[in-house]
Amino acid sequence: MLPLYPYGLRRTLVRELIPAQLWSFEQLQGLLYVAVPIRMTVVRLRRGLMLYAPLPVTAELREALRQLEAAYGPVRTIVLPTASGLEHKLPAPALARAFPEAELWVTPGQWSFPLRLPLSWLGFPAGRTRVLFEQGLPHADELLWTALGPLNLGLGTFMEAACLHRASGSLLVTDALVAIDPQPPEIFDADPTPLLFHARDRGDQPLEDSPELRRRGWRRLVIFASYLRPEPLTVLGWPEVLRRAFAPGLRNPRSHFGLYPFHWHENWEEAFQALVPEAVPRVQVAPVLERLVFPRARDALLAWIRSLAQLPEIRWLVPAHYAAPVACSAELLNQLADELAARSWAPDEGNWATLARIDRGLLKLGLVPSRPSG
Repeated sequence: MLPLYPYGLRRTLVRELIPAQLWSFEQLQGLLYVAVPIRMTVVRLRRGLMLYAPLPVTAELREALRQLEAAYGPVRTIVLPTASGLEHKLPAPALARAFPEAELWVTPGQWSFPLRLPLSWLGFPAGRTRVLFEQGLPHADELLWTALGPLNLGLGTFMEAACLHRASGSLLVTDALVAIDPQPPEIFDADPTPLLFHARDRGDQPLEDSPELRRRGWRRLVIFASYLRPEPLTVLGWPEVLRRAFAPGLRNPRSHFGLYPFHWHENWEEAFQALVPEAVPRVQVAPVLERLVFPRARDALLAWIRSLAQLPEIRWLVPAHYAAPVACSAELLNQLADELAARSWAPDEGNWATLARIDRGLLKLGLVPSRPSG
């Protein structure tokens, strides 16, 4: 794997989402300074704690969990709710080793590339790793589980296991649904460098800090991460990049020595407003998944969303990325499914053009199937 930001300086932000019931453990992860929050949700159950969507085990994370254990009982269960999300799959074995008494539950269809290896060879403890749905469901008296997939992606399988914590009405999901806050998340307060880096218009500009620059940097990060290369973004050639590099005050790793290969056009904020049109986070499907994972599997996704709407007493959505908790209900989920069914799906043009080119290229090479839900 490539080194992922923030390298060896990974911080963990702990937030109580539902008093004495749910906690969010958040870290940043990305390439260079294209970093977005990822989340592990800790759920209090009658017999202890469950960790949903593992994160890398750091001393800070381990200490925070130790404090929760002291108050609410030991970690009993660790759940890897995705078959393809490397950001959660890679730290799962280490998290299981940190809690040797906990059972580790994984979704069916786990895979590795380029070689298909047994889970035990990938570090998953053989004696206490269970497969969701195939070998039962953990804490079925307190949790309701609903599967999306498996979907055949060619190189591997996409599958996600959503979980409703009945006591709090919180629906835990991983990647398929997100809610994006128009304001920078709190986790950037410790180090806003990624926001300030992308708030600039040229590589020779200094990394200045202000609330407005943080907002600008966050919004650019969001559309970058959502579309990979949105329409209002031009990637500069190396001659132009080097001409503005190594400016005084920028000859340091923090500013990447002034190497800034991006040019944002004046209408870039329109792309963000189209993606996040409201002042509060709204539930949606991430564009990168819509175009690269679900382009030919809308029916399967819609059926899953409608099945989530059938779960009783949903009050909150807690995704593994971006904002949480977000107000949620059966009515909202059914409305989302209706909107997705009515609009153009996985478009080819505008901000989606780069994603579409990637998808068409994968299809042409035969790396993804024309019917991933088959």
